[in-house]
Parts: sequence; C-alpha cells; structure tokens
Amino acid sequence: MSSPSKRREMDLMKLMMGDYKVEMINDGMQEFYVDFHGPSESPYHGGVWRIRVELPDAYPYKSPSIGFVNKIYHPNVDEMSGSVCLDVINQTWSPMFDLVNVFEVFLPQLLLYPNPSDPLNGEAAALMMRDRAAYEQRVKEYREKYAKPEDIGAAPEENSSDEELSEDESDSSDEQVAGKADP
Repeated sequence: MSSPSKRREMDLMKLMMGDYKVEMINDGMQEFYVDFHGPSESPYHGGVWRIRVELPDAYPYKSPSIGFVNKIYHPNVDEMSGSVCLDVINQTWSPMFDLVNVFEVFLPQLLLYPNPSDPLNGEAAALMMRDRAAYEQRVKEYREKYAKPEDIGAAPEENSSDEELSEDESDSSDEQVAGKADP
C-alpha cells in the first residue's frame, strides 16, 4: 500500500512547488487548504478562494474531495457548504490526473463553464439562464465580499512583491496596519 501514499506525497509536492499556497490541516497529508485564484477573463478574476482538499485512502484511484471554504456564487457549488458538484471531478477522474490538474484544469473549467442544468445552487442556475448579466454581477458582488486576497492572507496576483512599493507607500501602509502607539 505504499504506492498510493508515495503518489499522494509526490502530487502534494508538485502542487506546493507550483504557485499555490498550501496549508496542511493536520499532521497527515490527506487534508489541506489551497488558495485558488479565479481564472482571468471570467467574473471570478481577482478573487481568491480557499479550497479544502481531502484525499481518500484510495487516491489516486479515487478522486479528491474538494470544497470552497469562502462563499462563491456558482450554479455547481453549494452556497452554504461550499461543496463542488462531485460529478464534475468524479466523472472525468483518472489516476493519470494529479492535484495540479484539479487547480489548473478542473476548477478553472468549472468557473469558466458553469452547468446550470445540474445545479447545487438553484438560484444561481436560474439567474444564469434568465439573465446572464445579472448573474455575472452577482458573481462579482460575492467575489468582492467573500474572496478578497487579503481576507485569506493571500497576496494579490499583481503587485505581490513588497519591493514594488515606494518608500512613501510602505510607510503609510505600516501606520494603517499598526495604528497609533500607546503613550
């Protein structure tokens, strides 16, 4: 049984060596969070979602369980639990895929091409089919309210380096964060 655990370690290392922030939930390698940036050219662009990943004992032969921790407005994601419509991953999952595929292919495809005919969020599906512009506006409202990079401690995709700040900007931001000193 060492093969699945070696594969789990290898896939997790590949994810960590990519541009993903990974935070382990406990000592094992079966549960962790990954910060996921919304795909460009979508109303999710600019948002960052914390994704909870659970790897089953049978991984990679069985697909990982993934869910959004912070709220997202999407027909195929349950608004309350953050569960992703399992068919999206389960139907196409194969041991040939790895965790990087989940974050570079499956989740971006899910956000770019929602399937309102198989919803977990019926309201989002109905709005998307009835009024696409209003649906995209609601997605942006949720993104602004629940998926700001600073809310989950992620650096924004652009300007994530402190070196890009001028001296004046970094001084003023220090004061805002620290507040006034006690006398």
